[in-house]
Amino acid sequence: MKHVLAIILLLLFALTIHAGKLTRYPGERKYMYRLTLTDKGESNYSLSHPTRWLSAKSVERRRRQGLPLDSTDLPVSPRYLKMIAAQKGISIVGKSRWNNTVVALSTDTLALQKLTGLPFVNKAELVWVSPDSVEKKLYKEKYHEHFSPWDSVRGERYGSGKEQIESLGGQRLHGIGLRGRGITIAVLDGGFQNANNIPAFSNVRIEGFRDMVWHDPLLPHPDNADDQIFYESDHGTRVLSAMAANNPEVLIGTAPEAHYWLLRCEDQRTEQPVEQDYWAMAAELADSAGADIINSSLGYNEFDAPYPKLSLQQLDGRSTLISRTASMLAAKGIILISSAGNTGMGPWKKICIPADADDMLTVGAITPEGTNAPFSAVGPSQDGRMKPDIVAIGSPAALISGRGSVVHDMGTSFSAPVVCGLTACLWQALRHRTALEIINLIRMTSNNWTTPNNIFGYGKPNFWKAYMTGRLLETQGMEIEEHIHEK
Repeated sequence: MKHVLAIILLLLFALTIHAGKLTRYPGERKYMYRLTLTDKGESNYSLSHPTRWLSAKSVERRRRQGLPLDSTDLPVSPRYLKMIAAQKGISIVGKSRWNNTVVALSTDTLALQKLTGLPFVNKAELVWVSPDSVEKKLYKEKYHEHFSPWDSVRGERYGSGKEQIESLGGQRLHGIGLRGRGITIAVLDGGFQNANNIPAFSNVRIEGFRDMVWHDPLLPHPDNADDQIFYESDHGTRVLSAMAANNPEVLIGTAPEAHYWLLRCEDQRTEQPVEQDYWAMAAELADSAGADIINSSLGYNEFDAPYPKLSLQQLDGRSTLISRTASMLAAKGIILISSAGNTGMGPWKKICIPADADDMLTVGAITPEGTNAPFSAVGPSQDGRMKPDIVAIGSPAALISGRGSVVHDMGTSFSAPVVCGLTACLWQALRHRTALEIINLIRMTSNNWTTPNNIFGYGKPNFWKAYMTGRLLETQGMEIEEHIHEK
């Protein structure tokens, strides 16, 4: 009994050390407001010269899909931004051109509320309050020297990832050279611990990275603020590995030859509405950089006090800023792959935002045997659309952790990137198709297409069937929408 008690005490001590010390948040309490502007105002930006704020890749992506730019693509008015920043005690944290919003920061709530008096500000909403306390050390130590040994599966090329790719027919795409080459995927997540130095990621094509989360200058952080993403949670590292890993007999992801942007937009310290703004900013950066696909393994259904909980009525793809933004992506030529959420066993049960968005793929989780994972969130959306759209293995999925070891983890967070990587492979082959056409092709070749439901959606995708169907439609000169109507 004494030995058991001693072990328990040692475990509690270890947990206390791991948790870190909490300290009062430094300085005065700070607040962020989301300002919704009335218009874009007078500006030197013009839709006829989009390369002034979009990359050539972004412009080409739209041109290839025949998608015109519109007023939502224009940057927020520089004159309005200058007038907001000129207000005493106000600083600008970020902005969204698609939503025509600005996030402003101050220690003075009256100063923030006075911004509604500016003639071009339509509305001001509180979206963030600095917490009472934070961990003294906000970011974890990086493991520079010691990484866990790899677990290999001798003679099996895909290693531990064999089941999750073969269940979707993905190995057949790889077999004909479709491995995501030429496709750029933006990964929106909460942290990518050690993704810049894990040996298993040495051949991952990271095109760029950015931290969208605001950093208080009074708190410790790396010299390069964007490097913070490599010190935070390894959730994004695991997500990335499901697509980008390329280690034979250990783990090969579903799109090992794609290029990646790593964008952190989840603040680990609190759960507040401003994270919707961070997500929108990350999605717009992905658009500007020319990303083809976004994987988002983030979801929200409630926020910390004093914010009201979301209602089921808001799951309509339009009521929340994050879902409105997500619903725009296909019209910008980008495919969004989003996890459904892990709320299936709790009181909420339904999908989380932005999984309710329109014109995208929401991914639920199943077991290797094909049964539904009980934690996987269910649909439909409030306006009756089928959700989730599709399902893939996520209970569990084989991944690489921030320690560099192969792990098996559960969640729709990990079924989504398995699908995302194969979507890149499919689009590599059918490059002239639009984002919406690829989305519909994946739905219509899933195994539950004719009898969809609110647990499996349209079912488990068959990417080889999607590829063959896409090629067949090309030879027949038939559009995907025509084929859907025929079926």
